[in-house]
Amino acid sequence: MTFPPTAPTGAVLLAEDDPAIAQPLARALIREGNDCQVAQTGPEALELARSGSYGLLILDLGLPGMDGLEVCRRIRAERPQLAVLMLTARTDEVDFVVGLDAGADDYVGKPFRLAELLARVRALLRRSGGADDVVLDSGDIQLDARARRVVVDGAELTLANREFDLLRCLMERPGQVLSRDEIMTEVWGSTDLRSSKTLDMHISWIRRKIGDDQPDKRKHIATVRGVGFRFDP
Repeated sequence: MTFPPTAPTGAVLLAEDDPAIAQPLARALIREGNDCQVAQTGPEALELARSGSYGLLILDLGLPGMDGLEVCRRIRAERPQLAVLMLTARTDEVDFVVGLDAGADDYVGKPFRLAELLARVRALLRRSGGADDVVLDSGDIQLDARARRVVVDGAELTLANREFDLLRCLMERPGQVLSRDEIMTEVWGSTDLRSSKTLDMHISWIRRKIGDDQPDKRKHIATVRGVGFRFDP
């Protein structure tokens, strides 16, 4: 049975000048299995992003010395494959659009929920790195991320795209309880009520396809009431 400790992982550059945000966020990223380096100014972030082999830049909009928008524009021109997640205390839609126009891949407003931010980090690292090479094996269920194939007890399943992404999200962190918001952010990019209802439907469909609804089979997807779901290999 082979699983990564947490997935996907990678090298993250965190550009944030507020220690009250940077320090706990860096610790959380490291707990997730990522390498993390912190930059406190715009010029420092730009220099490190240019020279390091990072998979993700988490970039505060209000950095001293050079603001996050300018850092994003410059690094995007030089390293187009680097994923950029922008942090900002501004919530105006115009600022959101400007950030995306500058080259950001995603945008999170402060204050943020840590679980939601980490879910977005995983999604961006998956897109930018080699996480699609992963093969997850729980013994009776094998998931091949690159081929987007799932095999249960030797038989290949037919899964819709969201079903595959949801099963992968759960299998990547076996035994770990994932909140509903965390799952919805990572799989649907949203935590609204429609996504919540859709999540329940997809969980039901996956359970039926992998055999969790059969009384004589061991159950893989557990519901943790009031929190979310857990994958038991």
